[in-house]
Amino acid sequence: MAAPTVVTLHFRELEPYTETVSLLGREIEIRHFGCDDNLELMARRIAEFDGQVSAIALQDVARALRLGPERIEHKEGATLFKVATKTPVVDGGGVRGAMERWAVRLAADAQPGIWSRKRVLMAPGLNHTGLAQALEQYTEELQYADPVIFFALPAVPPVGRPETLPAAAGATLGQMADFSFRRLFPDAGTPRVPRSARPFDWADVLAGDMGAIRRYAPARLKRKIVVVEAASADDVADLTARGAAAIVTTMPPLGRELSHLSAATFEACLVALRPAGDTPLTENTYLNLMADLEWQPGIRFLQPEEAEINRFAFVIHPLSINFIHKYPPFRWTKFLPDKLVERVAATIPPLYMSRITGVQSPTTGQKVEGYLITLGGTPRELMRRDPGFVYRRLIRASRMAERYGARIMGLGAFTSVVGDAGVTVAQKADIAITSGNSLTVAATLEAAKQAVVKMGNSLDRAHEGTVMIIGATGSIGSVCSRLLAQAGPTVILVAPRPEKLIDLKRTIEAETPGARVIISTTADEYVDRADLIVTTTTALNTRIVDITKCKPGAVICDIARPPDITAEEAALRPDVLVIESGEILLPGEPDFGYDIGLPPGVAYACLAETALLAMEGRFEDYTLGRNIEIERVKEIYRLFKKHQLQLSGLRSHGHFLIDEDIAEKRKLAEEYRQHPEQLQAHLAQLKERGLLKGRVAARATGRRGPALQQARTLAAAGLGAAALAAGWLLFWRRKRS
Repeated sequence: MAAPTVVTLHFRELEPYTETVSLLGREIEIRHFGCDDNLELMARRIAEFDGQVSAIALQDVARALRLGPERIEHKEGATLFKVATKTPVVDGGGVRGAMERWAVRLAADAQPGIWSRKRVLMAPGLNHTGLAQALEQYTEELQYADPVIFFALPAVPPVGRPETLPAAAGATLGQMADFSFRRLFPDAGTPRVPRSARPFDWADVLAGDMGAIRRYAPARLKRKIVVVEAASADDVADLTARGAAAIVTTMPPLGRELSHLSAATFEACLVALRPAGDTPLTENTYLNLMADLEWQPGIRFLQPEEAEINRFAFVIHPLSINFIHKYPPFRWTKFLPDKLVERVAATIPPLYMSRITGVQSPTTGQKVEGYLITLGGTPRELMRRDPGFVYRRLIRASRMAERYGARIMGLGAFTSVVGDAGVTVAQKADIAITSGNSLTVAATLEAAKQAVVKMGNSLDRAHEGTVMIIGATGSIGSVCSRLLAQAGPTVILVAPRPEKLIDLKRTIEAETPGARVIISTTADEYVDRADLIVTTTTALNTRIVDITKCKPGAVICDIARPPDITAEEAALRPDVLVIESGEILLPGEPDFGYDIGLPPGVAYACLAETALLAMEGRFEDYTLGRNIEIERVKEIYRLFKKHQLQLSGLRSHGHFLIDEDIAEKRKLAEEYRQHPEQLQAHLAQLKERGLLKGRVAARATGRRGPALQQARTLAAAGLGAAALAAGWLLFWRRKRS
């Protein structure tokens, strides 16, 4: 059987050429001709090929114009379709909508999250109703650039919204019915009248016609995704030079990476493949032919750094009011009452902080990229408010993360302990959620083991001793307790609620027969027995443990944020080693884009777990709720080893400890063990100097000097509230745009 032949008539100038494509198992010859922007020449060529070929496709010409629910015939275009009497003449309108809907779905399957929560600009929406409707399924932020592109109107937001489209579409099409095809389907080039860049800058996705996008979009399209019917080598080169992240073509690529055939040519090919020459050219005819297609839309990442990257997000928040004061845009808040700043900051919507780049697994080569998103609430505000208040902000943060392409989001600091520890957020978010607590447990125990070995106390020397877990019934504390009990030493569980302590004790004794478990609602009675103390509380402004009562050479692993043991308290006992939870050195060349309070490349374990899951491609809810699964802790530790993450070293109150520091503490601890009277003399000196009165007033009360407090009048507070709210609102809008 001879290959059917179709002709594509391009409205623009074009040197004639012929190509052969394979579609549905058949070879099709496609002959291309240019018509030099001349409708009369196009009409003559239609008449010339009428009855000589299977179908004629008209490129950059349309019989009708469609915008939203409205349709109107183009006055000049309609006459072209009356010229031929034997051969079907098509413009792509019969297949474009269905193929665009299908392509959007297939692209979402092939690249999960590619459309999720993105800001979409239809550039233009004219004759792309199917594309707009498909993308609306993935986002609530879709606008039309048609007023900007076709009428050069200023981009006063909103440019055009789906809800206003029905009212405006009819009048708009009425104006466009007389437009030339060159104006309706422009080529790439420099416009005579520049268009506003604002809607293009706002968007994450530019969807519509390649010519219009190349002609009217601004010179920089950094990190944007372009969705069009087809793309030439020149199109790809231009978008790449302008910084676009990716291009998606909605017509079948037919053996190529990207489609090079327009909807008009594709429709003509389907016409040529009809079961019979008299089969009507209806939507059902096309659908039955398309149903036999096995294809994927063309997707090409244009920038090397954008290809094959797994993305994650991580939520942080200020650990104290000082974090807000120190952040450059809000330094002025230090002149306002702290309580006012703290209360207002907590109500601010989530903010984008920075992008984490340069993280790559040395084992698999997988690149990951992260986004830091912050809430405004301090721990005190997050714990004071109803969990629903925090949930709403975290769910909003998850939607921001989706827009950035993240497929998993980690909950940092107090966001992982509020309410049900991430369960509700995971149920309502469309991306995976983890608290990061599995790796926090693994890193904590690894850091504690290293510290105990370096200090050489009873746990290391005799492989026996006593471990105390404060906050033992919490999500992290309970699994730490269960794992430490398996290591052999006596375990002291400390938590405020007796009934939970009893349940945990029974669980441990059932899991680990022979385990020695002691429970207590306070730490003071047993603190002098502990060789290792792990604090996992969420208490604020409360003394958790009296360090002066600790055993010589004890190790305190403080994983609470804010820390349970202050630097001032730690200084009271130079023989006791106070360390933070194990921080993680991420592989590659990490750049956080923001100072998270750790050395370059070092992340908190909860953040590292989120990055590690992205590295492994495990986009699933991982660590949630109060009951951390021991198997998850062991699994994340295996992944930790697989991707060659490392503990960053032992840290104490923001400073790395060198071996000489620890050796000095170990030596002093040994002296205190052999000569207890020296320790007593040291404590007596502290008492004489008035240093054994608990935490300093600033930490206990959170208050400043009385003179400063009195100087803050009610009027200043009122003005400050207005200024703070306005400042935050302006900053949030700038970050969001």
